[in-house]
Amino acid sequence: MDIYIKPAKKVSLTGAEHNAVYIKDLAEIIAPPEISPKIKTLKILSPEKGKKKSYLVSVIDIINVINKALPGNTINNVGESDTLVEYAPTKSRDNAVWKWSKIIFVSLLLLVGSATALMSFHSDAQLPQIFKNFYYIFFNEKVDNPIIIELPYSIGVAVGIIVFFNHFAGKKITSDPTPIEVEMSVYEAEVTDMEIDVLNTRRIKNGDAS
Repeated sequence: MDIYIKPAKKVSLTGAEHNAVYIKDLAEIIAPPEISPKIKTLKILSPEKGKKKSYLVSVIDIINVINKALPGNTINNVGESDTLVEYAPTKSRDNAVWKWSKIIFVSLLLLVGSATALMSFHSDAQLPQIFKNFYYIFFNEKVDNPIIIELPYSIGVAVGIIVFFNHFAGKKITSDPTPIEVEMSVYEAEVTDMEIDVLNTRRIKNGDAS
């Protein structure tokens, strides 16, 4: 019989819900109805109790467990070749004070950093002088602060930032992912790949590649 497995790249489990890690925790299974429930409840590993730790589960591990329990079947992998299992004894609880402290600190950091970047750009590009020249071209008059040009430019910068980041007042303008969400997704994927590589290297050095 054909068995299809689709392992995930990363799963997070807690001891309150999982004393052991089963195939159903790591992968989607498509198999004949008479054997599918048994495959899902096959144990892959037993995490160390009371210890937060990451584990690496190879698709070979899953295939070996299935073959031992149900020999003679054809197992097809249509998912990831390695799964990173992040195990924690208990669910982490967010500290409201610490959370808002981080939000305020990061917001201030971004505000100061973006303001410095904009002022540096305006200084390097001599934007105030450009505004004065534009005002002279259109109105044939020299002024030190051409508000009629500076004000629309300032509004345009704010609108441009809002549109670019696709976020305003805690709400998304469109359903598209924001640039920050894209970068966070890329960052998390790279971190997961790095952890998998490290665990794979450690596993090979320890002679546990089987």
